[in-house]
Amino acid sequence: MPHVTPPSPDSPPLRHPRQAAPEHEDPAAPAPGVVVRVTQPDLARRAQLERSRGRLVIAALGFGVLFLAVAAKATWSTVVMPAEPKRLNAAVRALQPPVQHAASRAPITDRNGEMLAISLPVTALVANPRVIDNKELVADRIRTVLPQLERDKLIERLSGDRGFVYVARALTPREQQGIINLGIAGLDFEEAERRYYPQGRAAVHVLGNVDVDGNGLSGIERRYDERLRTERDTPLKLSIDVRVQLALRDAVSQAIHDFNGIGGAGVVLDVNTAEVVAMVSLPDYDAGDIGGATPDQRFNRVTVGVYEPGSTFKLFTAAAALEYGTANVNTSSFDASRPIRYGRFTISDYKGKNRWLSFPEMLAYSSNLAAAHMAATYGPARQREFLKRAGMLARPPIELPEAAAPLVPPANAWRDINMYTVSFGHGISVTPLHVVSGVSAIANGGILRPPTLLAQPPGAAREGTRLISEQNSETMRRLMRLVVTDGSGKNAEVPGYFVGGKTGTAQKTGPRGGYIMNKRIAAFVGAFPMQAPRYALYVMVDEPKPNAKSHGYATAGWVAAPAAHTVISRIAPILGLVPEDPANPAIVAATQIPLQPGRARPATASARPAAPAVSPAAARPAEPPRSPAPRAAAAPEAPALRAPQPAQPHPLPRAVPMPNMPATPGSLPAPVPLRMTSADAAAPAPRREASLAAR
Repeated sequence: MPHVTPPSPDSPPLRHPRQAAPEHEDPAAPAPGVVVRVTQPDLARRAQLERSRGRLVIAALGFGVLFLAVAAKATWSTVVMPAEPKRLNAAVRALQPPVQHAASRAPITDRNGEMLAISLPVTALVANPRVIDNKELVADRIRTVLPQLERDKLIERLSGDRGFVYVARALTPREQQGIINLGIAGLDFEEAERRYYPQGRAAVHVLGNVDVDGNGLSGIERRYDERLRTERDTPLKLSIDVRVQLALRDAVSQAIHDFNGIGGAGVVLDVNTAEVVAMVSLPDYDAGDIGGATPDQRFNRVTVGVYEPGSTFKLFTAAAALEYGTANVNTSSFDASRPIRYGRFTISDYKGKNRWLSFPEMLAYSSNLAAAHMAATYGPARQREFLKRAGMLARPPIELPEAAAPLVPPANAWRDINMYTVSFGHGISVTPLHVVSGVSAIANGGILRPPTLLAQPPGAAREGTRLISEQNSETMRRLMRLVVTDGSGKNAEVPGYFVGGKTGTAQKTGPRGGYIMNKRIAAFVGAFPMQAPRYALYVMVDEPKPNAKSHGYATAGWVAAPAAHTVISRIAPILGLVPEDPANPAIVAATQIPLQPGRARPATASARPAAPAVSPAAARPAEPPRSPAPRAAAAPEAPALRAPQPAQPHPLPRAVPMPNMPATPGSLPAPVPLRMTSADAAAPAPRREASLAAR
């Protein structure tokens, strides 16, 4: 046997060879009887792992519950009870209304709520010139996006030591993106606001304009600037009706085109409330492009242009004679058989009848001579007083800053010659608004109301002052209707609407006085329907030229009256007026008056009797001669037939019959000699200021 050395006492215990573990036992497990020593750090790590395992289990359970809840909600919303998009969007919109830009200026609308002016948010392009080095290069690059900018002005704007300048006030989204793509340092954007006028040229002289900062410059924008700023949420409603405005503009524009005029004007006025339903001045401009408008386009011919009104003023002459009681529509007649000579001035008729004319014939035939004699029945003092009450001697009371004062003779120089010329619309210059406002009062029952551009509440009564009596207003309506049916205004007739009015043709005056040949103003003023007037109308063409259609004439009957016909035909249905039967006997009787009522007795201030006046019921002399009378030129030394006016005018009877009227046709009484004072001899000529002097 081999020799075995015994182990040393200090050696570790002998390890016996490990027996193979059974198949069902873990090979890594310690053998039975083997002692495994576990240190303290190992025990701590094992405890920490046990705690972490518990937390992970809890977290996993929480995420599982969350995912189950999301899955359940998704299943409910998409499968079990799907949401309805339309209702959901409507509910969201109701709960969260869209954020709107708070405009700094209230909108302006017409009487029907149509938008005339509104402020909208825009993006402005601004620059800081201090950080821009190459001004020319930057300007050229900006113009690739905004070619409408002028290069020289843009370079000048980008130069200097300023820290802030505007480059463009309103950019479209595409232009804004184009500027962003340039990537130029020193350019920035600013939220701004711009005033828009959706109707373009419609009522541009009424609306006016604002500057780049939103301040009112003219028109309603200037007149109500503070109100538009402080009451931004309440639209300002005007009396303008856009539909009527466009129809009126088209008709006036067509008349200007047909007769090659340089301009024109038109007004439609409610006779009961004095609301301006339409106001047109041509030429005009687009309200959104005031920078490109010329002075002539910005000029408002309705409220700033002062013109001699011509024969339209004969309506005021007739109304004054009726109101003062110095003439009677049934019995008075006036001498239109010979010119009136006053010093170096001669008054005559255009295509006159050369005979005595009845009261209605004076208007129907538009006789200057008969109008002058009619005015002489009440004298210059009362003529001026009547025109003053009619508002003809002051600025028109309208809500526009642009309103011109009329050109009239001063009170201390309003003499007989002024009385004569003013009676037929010469020697005085007023605006078209003056004329249509006064005629509205004549037709509406005699009440003068200041015209307004603000919409009035329905049924509201506006206060006014009485100009003439209701009876005289009814008489004037009949006379205005007669002018259209039998006189110079025939071309204004519209079947079914019983139009009444008066034409007026006046020569224009030069800047230094004196009338200009072949330059005239052609106008028509009237109202409709005459049995119960609702609207007054004024149409004017400045410097019309004759054409073949008018047979070589350029007077108001051929120029302005057809334009009035066009306007009434278009706007009457818009305004809700239904045409009546033109042959309706009741309406015809209410609007008719004969040209020669009864057997008119001649009555004129040109030959006032010294004896007391004879009443109309007295014996009637023979009818005034109708054959042409010898011209006064045969006896140049003889003064014109004119009655001396007393210092204090006194009322005259309605009919002043001529004494000793000859029964032989063709003969006239001898002229009554006049005693002219030095003051009369030195009386100044009628004022002949330029019709456009207020421009």
